[in-house]
Amino acid sequence: MFKHKPTHLDGQAIDTLIGPQVTIHGDLVFSGGLYVEGRIHGKIIAEEGAKAILTLAEQGRIEGEVQVPVVVINGELQGDVHASERVELAAKARVVGNVHYRVVEMRAGATLTGRLIHADAEVATAPTLAAVKNA
Repeated sequence: MFKHKPTHLDGQAIDTLIGPQVTIHGDLVFSGGLYVEGRIHGKIIAEEGAKAILTLAEQGRIEGEVQVPVVVINGELQGDVHASERVELAAKARVVGNVHYRVVEMRAGATLTGRLIHADAEVATAPTLAAVKNA
């Protein structure tokens, strides 16, 4: 049935496939592997503490915030990305929003309209409680 679809990606099985004719309106919480060929309008959040990877295929589109440890983008994403482990922007990736990452890989052809923000930079620039009290 899904012979032409990948069953493993980056060493992790794809547990959920959102096909090209599917549009989801609302937030999505998942664990494991999520492969998106369709459209999602809403937040995508990995379950706390669970291994999770989101793969956005070339024809896929997401409009909303993404909070997933590993994110691979080859489609269109409008919203901020928060990846606690790794972000990969493939050659056809089109991102409008800020990308918060620990490790990033960006291929030639990928476009980003927004900022790349390293996880350690966020911690360093966050005001401390003592600094706020002294101000």
